[in-house]
Amino acid sequence: MADPNEFDHVMPDLGGSKPNEPKEVQENFGARILFSIIIWVMMSFASTIIGVLAILQAIIMLTSGKKPNPRVAGFGTDVGIWFAKATRYITADSEVKPWPWTELD
Repeated sequence: MADPNEFDHVMPDLGGSKPNEPKEVQENFGARILFSIIIWVMMSFASTIIGVLAILQAIIMLTSGKKPNPRVAGFGTDVGIWFAKATRYITADSEVKPWPWTELD
């Protein structure tokens, strides 16, 4: 069973309360649209990477007696965290751009 607090270090604490009112975006709107389009394309590529990782991990598990490769699993987690940060940026829930504009967590 997955840990429900697994991504607490990268996701906002909503605390079960009603959602916060959206804040006005401080970034230039034209630049934000451009970055959002670039990130959207990167998210499409990331989805393909996640699919390839899933197939690769399945093959590894089939050939190693159901033992997953920790490096593939870790990379998949990194891509998933990046995807979550990218989603928060393009939906204006955050003004923090994902990698390559900020550090990869």
